[in-house]
Amino acid sequence: MCRLLGVVAAERVDFNVLLADRPRSLAALGEEHRDGWGLAACAAGRWEIHKGTLPAARDPRFKELAAKLRGEVLVSHVRKRTVGETRAENSHPFSAGRWVFAHNGTISDRDYVSARVSRTRHEQIKGDTDSELFFAFVMTRLDDAGASGRAAGPDTDKVIAAIARDCRGRARFGSLNFILSDGERSYVHRFGRSLFLLDRGSPGAAGDRRAAAVYVASEAMTDEGWREVADGTLLRIDRRPAPAVTTL
Repeated sequence: MCRLLGVVAAERVDFNVLLADRPRSLAALGEEHRDGWGLAACAAGRWEIHKGTLPAARDPRFKELAAKLRGEVLVSHVRKRTVGETRAENSHPFSAGRWVFAHNGTISDRDYVSARVSRTRHEQIKGDTDSELFFAFVMTRLDDAGASGRAAGPDTDKVIAAIARDCRGRARFGSLNFILSDGERSYVHRFGRSLFLLDRGSPGAAGDRRAAAVYVASEAMTDEGWREVADGTLLRIDRRPAPAVTTL
């Protein structure tokens, strides 16, 4: 089992508060999820991705990055391995072109997924996790729809919604919490693991410089009004003109 944290903000923000500063930060969760970490931050349409194999709370590199990483979108992950060894190639998030992906859960029906991955996407897999295999499956479906190389839109919504529906419909598919983002539109799915959302839909009052932002995480990470996302839910979070959440 792993832990996810995603942020979609209206403007460039510092990520350190939730990554490393709080008692329930991602780094603190890394004490129990010791098999690697990954940070993908998008600023001005460009992803910056970093990974490590040590527990996040004990890795000076994680702390250094958390202190300085800024952007409009964050996809981050701490890993407790179930499939695949502890190595950098198996740390999330994974990336392909404009897309990044992180997963929490274990996919049992890997034969179903693998049989639906194109040869090209199979050849791009670098590690041996069920999560990266599923990402290759998603990218194959986006390729087939002609949607993998362009900004997310209605066609992407249809593809991701169909994937989520098909997988949930299989009796022994496994657990499938994920964040998939192209830096402008993010898809968040809950199936089989906990997931919470905090919507700071408008900037703070005078004197409060918190940006309008939406946060998703495997557990509530602050004392604010996080709400639990219902199991079997797929959300789309658009970054502009202001962060907005839509249920697909």
